[in-house]
Amino acid sequence: MAKIIDITDKLEMGGNPSLLISGKKLEVNGDAATMFLLIGKCNDMENMSVNDMLEIYNIIFPEESRKVISDMKLQFADLETVIQEAIGLITGGDEEEPGEQ
Repeated sequence: MAKIIDITDKLEMGGNPSLLISGKKLEVNGDAATMFLLIGKCNDMENMSVNDMLEIYNIIFPEESRKVISDMKLQFADLETVIQEAIGLITGGDEEEPGEQ
């Protein structure tokens, strides 16, 4: 019989991470498929076009989170910050930041 190893306890299967903005929780797609799409899109963050940023926005935020963001009427610079923080959250770049819950 073939060997079977249960690795369930080694996996983080607690759902998607979230950002908190003005008391509103924004779910961020943190799955592996999203990560692979981001890696392909985020090679050069400094020279990213608006279309690239829009595509990333649609990839990392589920529809419900995009609706909440839209209702916030953020300035473009603030939206850039939200996107960058979401990317950091997904990639683990913002671990142990102040305000983390």
